[in-house]
Amino acid sequence: MRTFTALAAAIALATPLAAGAQPVSAPQTQDAAPPLTFERVFASPSLDGPAPRAAQLSPDGRYLTLLRNREDDRERFDLWGYDRETGEWAMLVDSLKLGTGRELSEAEKMQRERARIGNLRGIVSYQWNADGQSLLVPLDGDLFLARLGGEITRLTDTPESELNPKLSPSGGFVSFAREGRLWVGAVGSEPQPVTPPDSSDTVRWGEAEFVAQEEMKRLTGYWWAPGDRRIAVQRFDESGVGIVTRAAIGATGTRVFEQRYPVAGSPNALVQLFVIDPDGGNRVEVDLGPNSDIYLARVDWAPDGQTLYVQRQDRAQTRLDVLAVDPATGSSRVLFTERAASRHWINLSDDYRWLDDGSLVWWSERDGYGHLYHRRGSEWVQLTRGEWVVTKLVGVDQQAGRVFFTGTRDDVLAQQLYSVDLTRPGEVTLLSDPAFAHAASMDQRGQTLFITRSNDTQPPQSYLADAAGQRLAWIEENAVNAAHPYAPYLSRHRPAQYGTLQAEDGQTLYWEMVTPQLEPGKRYPVFFYHYGGPGVQVVGRGWDNPLRQAIVQRGYIWFALDNRGSANRGVAFEQPLYRALGTVEVRDQKRGAEYLKTLPFVDPDKIAIDGWSYGGYLTLLQLQADPGLYAAGISGAPVTKWELYDTHYTERFMGTPQSDPDAYRIGSAIPRAAAVTDPLLLIHGMADDNVVFEHATEIIAVMQNANVPFDMMLYPGLTHRVAGPTLSPHRYNTVFRFLEANGVTPPE
Repeated sequence: MRTFTALAAAIALATPLAAGAQPVSAPQTQDAAPPLTFERVFASPSLDGPAPRAAQLSPDGRYLTLLRNREDDRERFDLWGYDRETGEWAMLVDSLKLGTGRELSEAEKMQRERARIGNLRGIVSYQWNADGQSLLVPLDGDLFLARLGGEITRLTDTPESELNPKLSPSGGFVSFAREGRLWVGAVGSEPQPVTPPDSSDTVRWGEAEFVAQEEMKRLTGYWWAPGDRRIAVQRFDESGVGIVTRAAIGATGTRVFEQRYPVAGSPNALVQLFVIDPDGGNRVEVDLGPNSDIYLARVDWAPDGQTLYVQRQDRAQTRLDVLAVDPATGSSRVLFTERAASRHWINLSDDYRWLDDGSLVWWSERDGYGHLYHRRGSEWVQLTRGEWVVTKLVGVDQQAGRVFFTGTRDDVLAQQLYSVDLTRPGEVTLLSDPAFAHAASMDQRGQTLFITRSNDTQPPQSYLADAAGQRLAWIEENAVNAAHPYAPYLSRHRPAQYGTLQAEDGQTLYWEMVTPQLEPGKRYPVFFYHYGGPGVQVVGRGWDNPLRQAIVQRGYIWFALDNRGSANRGVAFEQPLYRALGTVEVRDQKRGAEYLKTLPFVDPDKIAIDGWSYGGYLTLLQLQADPGLYAAGISGAPVTKWELYDTHYTERFMGTPQSDPDAYRIGSAIPRAAAVTDPLLLIHGMADDNVVFEHATEIIAVMQNANVPFDMMLYPGLTHRVAGPTLSPHRYNTVFRFLEANGVTPPE
């Protein structure tokens, strides 16, 4: 196996750092390397090298397709295809040549924000047709059918965007949501609306409601049955959902949106599910139970199309019922139920698969860790077990009875790829190289793997592999040779160090550190980055954005710690956050700061904390809880008051303001805002539709009325993602001017 050696030779292997010890320093020839500026970090081409997205194998397995970004525009993607028989690449759709440049509808812009791809341009998704010879390609709000021979047919040409476009499983129809209705048409014919019109603009068919998109990772609202026979389609009515007046304040004007936003403790959208024929006929409503205040979490068809499976989550998110639905009548029954552990919640997952024999491979935390189970009839067999978690169900080879997945069995900081046989549960086989962190996907038949791997010294590489994990072909070897964008900065690259601390309850907390080239006797400031919220893991052995290398080159130590509640550690590690957001995270991050102050190369008076979104919230609480512990804090797009955030996320951890008022009071950043005495920089996008701008204005007003000084940078027209080739450098230059103005500076 060919491995990356150039960078590894230049950088010492990262090793755990004992308290009080000096970190290992690699030999450097830094004088020859240019400084790594924030402007270069966010410019094109990306310093990470090529970044393929959305890799898919054609139905016959011959072609691999993916989205590849342009060298001169890292955020614009085109569709490329790789012929596995000839080994040749070809651009299938050029987004610049085919695109119209038409502005996306507000609905599509917001949906892209929910999918965290609001910054991307060109082609952001596509779908293979069942014929293996054509692909559905959405671009600039319209739909195209691209054939392998180069012929491209425009399917729609409207000022409105076609949301959630799909080809039916057999390839006979194209469908999408538009103007609040589901549209369907035979490929090549004019699509027609197949759901009823409604006089209210609060009713929508075929789309997912706000919280499903933002918090449940469900972006669609309809599902085709095998054989193109039927469609399950969601209808939601958000007339009962409260309105947030969102002023999208731009540079040259303000647009006001009346956004339906269900804040914690308030009504959600009313969701119904129907089954229809492709022409809209034979419509029946699915029985979702007598309680309408539920979440429609997932919808799937059985492989034979005879049963519709629906996952129904209760409002408290402590119970998940899997319903078996008769699509002819809409009648349903509870097939089985998942229940949360005491003082915990149900973590929704896409890591399950209905098999052709009617059995189910299912991910569950029922033993305290996320593991895979096989349900046949009413019998359950646990396929994986231990004090580690399965992070993704990658694929299933049904013929061989083999299940592929990624997990943390060998290293919580570097996910590996594994397999297990359905007939030999517990006998897990490692398929990847432990020197790298991995992610993977697989074709529907479970025959070929698409693997991405990286480590601290190797930017992401991707390759095709067989079912044993053996590489068949590089897709992006991404070797840092002389032509690689990162090559000029190679000699200044600093290695990551890893270590652990103990939380107050004895649980292990992992940290990561990158230091400048240290000089004896000198003490350095720390840029202490955090997120801290549930569902995210910051510390890992994979390749990280070169942003932190630019920070280190400025003379700062970069440090991060995953507190209790962060992802991939099991139920017991998450439970301390139950009804207690804004408490244990603050104490765990404090342990990180106290540890840093014991290191002889750290300036104990120059530890600055930085976070965005939940991390911005955590910055505020840390400054409030421990005045003087931190030299300064940067709070980006912070939640300041949980009563202002959405139902599905907030209530999962905090209950409702009506039932758990003390949790909301303790977890709020507003009551103690006047307690902030250390320098604070507050940053927010003025058109944020996720953490709405009211979070910022409320704490701004409290601090101003209390005569508490702070700095502020607001971004007109920007949403929750303040980023881009010019905006990102502006943000970080602002941050470091703020730090320098407050004396958080490197040694002379």
